[in-house]
Amino acid sequence: MKPLKIAGIGYCVPETVITNDDLTKLYETSDEWIFSRTGIKERRVVSGNETAIDLGYDAAKKALDKSGFKPEDIDCIISAASAPPQLYPTLSCTLQAKLGIPNQVPAFDLTAACTGLIYALQVARGFIGAGIYKTILIVAADNNSKITNWEDRGTSILFGDGAGAMVVTESDDGIDDILSINISADGSIGQMIQTNMPSQCCPLVEQADEVGTGKIIMNGKDVYKFAVSTVPAYVEECIQKSGMKSEEIDYLIPHQANQRIIESIQNRLKYTDDKVISNIKYYGNTSAASIPIALVEGVEQGKIKLGSTAVLCGFGAGMTWGAAVVRLRKGIC
Repeated sequence: MKPLKIAGIGYCVPETVITNDDLTKLYETSDEWIFSRTGIKERRVVSGNETAIDLGYDAAKKALDKSGFKPEDIDCIISAASAPPQLYPTLSCTLQAKLGIPNQVPAFDLTAACTGLIYALQVARGFIGAGIYKTILIVAADNNSKITNWEDRGTSILFGDGAGAMVVTESDDGIDDILSINISADGSIGQMIQTNMPSQCCPLVEQADEVGTGKIIMNGKDVYKFAVSTVPAYVEECIQKSGMKSEEIDYLIPHQANQRIIESIQNRLKYTDDKVISNIKYYGNTSAASIPIALVEGVEQGKIKLGSTAVLCGFGAGMTWGAAVVRLRKGIC
């Protein structure tokens, strides 16, 4: 396997902010009720004609700038998108054109919901490790606010929009930036989080009993139980596979789904607050984009020192989950 280098990371969030107090205009709730259960104070959402394409484009441009690569250097594009503005052309194909990436390189989306960044990183690792492609652009972008039921207090308080991007390439110094990575899924519990797309049978045949709404449906209690019972042990196992000990990892950068879930992982690993990166308070759950957003913002705010190691972990609809222990080189963001 050829070693992989993380060359550049970028992110983008919309300018429009929706606070917990704003949500009281939609249904009976309060800032205290939302914050005590989720750790969220506000979230960013797209407005007007803005979509995940715009967010993904900006995040990709920043990642390319940090990496030192140009659009013509990209061999493949992988987008982690579970709530894109359109099913096709895919987000990756649209970004290929928008970024001006030439040479008709392969571009495709994968859907692993909030675990999408980890899944895409595993796929990119296989491509680069096998020598199929050398430099890959990964973009995680969603506009979940457009498929949220804003009359449902249980789910609409959680989600925000955002994008993260990562340029990965064959390592030029022989050092692999992925010390370990693993992804998993259990479709038997997939009903915990669903988005059933609107559809209609041919008028010449029997019609379906139910038609999807295209909105997010979630059993929050079951998702919470799943996350706290599955993710902490999975992260521990991934750290062990890297050949490191938990105390040797500099940072934990988890998917920003719920502050209580983040704290559960933190307690399992016995990490102090300075080792755990959490920005869910200001962005909510931005799906697969949450890890790169937290990572780059952590560097910008001085919470993360580059030239370090971190464990990235996520979980989401499917149900899917995954973790990676990575090196964070200086200059990547």
